[in-house]
Amino acid sequence: MARIEIIAATLLVLWAPVAHAEQETTTPLSAGEYIARAGDCIACHSVPGGKAFAGGLKMGTPMGAIYTTNITPDKETGIGDYTYDDFDRAVRRGIAKDGHRLYPAMPYPSYAKITDADMHALYDFFMKEVPPVKQANKASEIPGYLSFRWPLAIWNMVFTESGPYASKPDRDAAWNRGAYLVEGLGHCGACHTPRGWAFQEKALDERGSAFLQGAALDAWSASNLRGDARTGLGGWSEADVASFLKTGHNAKAVAFGSMLDVVNNSTPYLSDDDLNAIAKYLKSLPATAVQAAPVYDEAMSKALSSGSPQQPGATLYLGYCVSCHGADGKGQTSYIPPLAGNAVLLDGDPQSLINLTLNGAQPLVVKGAPDAYRMPQYRAQLSDEEIAEVLSFVRGAWGNGAAAVTADQVKAMRPITDPSSDQVIILKMR
Repeated sequence: MARIEIIAATLLVLWAPVAHAEQETTTPLSAGEYIARAGDCIACHSVPGGKAFAGGLKMGTPMGAIYTTNITPDKETGIGDYTYDDFDRAVRRGIAKDGHRLYPAMPYPSYAKITDADMHALYDFFMKEVPPVKQANKASEIPGYLSFRWPLAIWNMVFTESGPYASKPDRDAAWNRGAYLVEGLGHCGACHTPRGWAFQEKALDERGSAFLQGAALDAWSASNLRGDARTGLGGWSEADVASFLKTGHNAKAVAFGSMLDVVNNSTPYLSDDDLNAIAKYLKSLPATAVQAAPVYDEAMSKALSSGSPQQPGATLYLGYCVSCHGADGKGQTSYIPPLAGNAVLLDGDPQSLINLTLNGAQPLVVKGAPDAYRMPQYRAQLSDEEIAEVLSFVRGAWGNGAAAVTADQVKAMRPITDPSSDQVIILKMR
């Protein structure tokens, strides 16, 4: 199946879709592999069906496509001749061995916070544990007159920070560990933080109110991870967050879109202590706006249960959705998410809902175990008008009170999310 690629425009800041590892492991991870899992390195530096870390993932840009590089220890085509200092400069500063600057498709603005000890462990993992793969890197498709990289030096001076993560003395060890994983290794801001005029993340840590407030990405709406009552994690407990990261689902949500990449490759491999630390840190982030928590309204449940609801979209809901999500909109814990009070439903940006309805959900695979339930696709069964109608219905039902979806919004999303299309999507800013 073709992949939808996305990258930020001129300076190429993006999050790439996942590539699956060739095999799962049940043995304890080495220190270096643990860091690689936390950093989700395999997601960008592999392609489905290819060798792990051998590169080749295509990333679209307005100037032409680029491809991720081979980071196996092959001396001819990979990083086998990189010294530790070479490796460190590439990962934390975005400068390759030969001195050319990497596009911020490599999330070095976040990786700059990785500690020296973790960098040494990561280097040892790639040099001693990853099998070398002889696979030549693909040349970018950016025309020569647009491929100058010297502006990146200025971009880096303005929009990045140097130095490993420094613990906050007024916070405890668990919070600081969570901050390190979220801001640094996990580079969560690369997806969940909105971009500025130069496609930089508007904030790199909790000091900025824009940090992790949600952003449009890859034809999805990356969720708000702050404490907003309706559209963020305000209704989640720390245990909810940790459970979601460990299993890809909980009583409130199921992973989809680019978050599948993270769950399939990264967070389930982290220790419970680290998952709890991430949860503690995220739950400490204040809301970006004053919002009233959603209040459940059972009127729609009664109308649907009657079998003859009058609201537009209700008949479509009964025909296509009720068997899984229920007349009460509460889903089936914890694999089929509720629609009532769901932050994704309440998001002002309906991209994720439209994408899911058109194309369904891709497999959730936690440590080799696939999920049993999955959102089906309705691209062929439902028209743009019907999808808009049923999504408008669920966004307004059970007390959700979110804005309607238009047929034009669905129409715009249909071609750029078509699995058979090679169309490139340009990252939107909010």
